[in-house]
Amino acid sequence: MNPHTGTKPGTRPKDEAPTLDRTTFGHRLRAARKRFGWTLAQLAERSGVSITTISRAERGQLALGYENFTALGRALEMDMNAMFAGAGVKPAQLDGPVVTRAGKGVVYRGLSIAYEFLGTTAAGKQMSPIVGTVHARRIHGPEDFVRHAGEEFAYVLSGEIEVHFENGEVVHLARGDSLYFDSRLGHAYVSVSRQLAKIVGMTTAESGHMRSAREAPASGPVGKVPPKSKPAAATKKATRSRGA
Repeated sequence: MNPHTGTKPGTRPKDEAPTLDRTTFGHRLRAARKRFGWTLAQLAERSGVSITTISRAERGQLALGYENFTALGRALEMDMNAMFAGAGVKPAQLDGPVVTRAGKGVVYRGLSIAYEFLGTTAAGKQMSPIVGTVHARRIHGPEDFVRHAGEEFAYVLSGEIEVHFENGEVVHLARGDSLYFDSRLGHAYVSVSRQLAKIVGMTTAESGHMRSAREAPASGPVGKVPPKSKPAAATKKATRSRGA
């Protein structure tokens, strides 16, 4: 019995958030791949995630970053809630309000952020809300930048963070600050306060409107006719008149 928590060894206090460990996540990932009858190479081809990364993740030897587990989820047609639901919980369609009590989200420790996934019992929802603890302290290289379809929102609950973008821009956020951006641009979160920063985050999938805007040819504002330029001769004449 632990004298400080009153729990037996190997048990979790009642008020502690359920945690999805690497091994459990790896088993779910492998089971989803096997349902399609795919080899590691076939899943790698469909998801864009390397064979080595998938293999290590399935064996519980590697924590995946957001970009990789969303890419694998899309390839496997696996709802993110099914990937991160608590043990024994089967997500169902959103047919009513879904409540996640304080500290009861499902926690998964990624490469730079410990994610507490919220509303995991609702399958197929359009947003993926999380409470994140940013444990990364610096950018190691280009591999730290995450890119995924859709848009992203972050609100700082405590501490301070820097959000680095692959174009060189760095945004500093303190408690109460927020940021909204196109998540296709490579980005990385770093805690810069003494304590690890905590954020509320939200991501969305790419909407039809975003896809149309991305694929549409560049053009001027709709409904506006560009002004006609003056003939060269008229322009010269006007110039001479002003200079007279």
